[in-house]
Amino acid sequence: MCHNLIDGRYHTECRHFSPMATNFKDCQKPNCLFSRWHAHPTGCRSTHCIRLMSPPVQNPIRMVQKICTECSKMEREGRRVHC
Repeated sequence: MCHNLIDGRYHTECRHFSPMATNFKDCQKPNCLFSRWHAHPTGCRSTHCIRLMSPPVQNPIRMVQKICTECSKMEREGRRVHC
């Protein structure tokens, strides 16, 4: 199935992922509604076609040795960080 590939930063201290860019990965199946190879015209109602995308895949392109901005903001505000 088709899916989105999300490039981003992985924060090793809090184990959070911060997305930076999103790319579309085509499965090239003729029965996938999202593929450019889809065999049916626009407005397909075939019950044999795949109508859901696979979950997005996170691709860490940068590893950061500190906490993310959200965790940093919570620490500054005195809220407890659950990481």
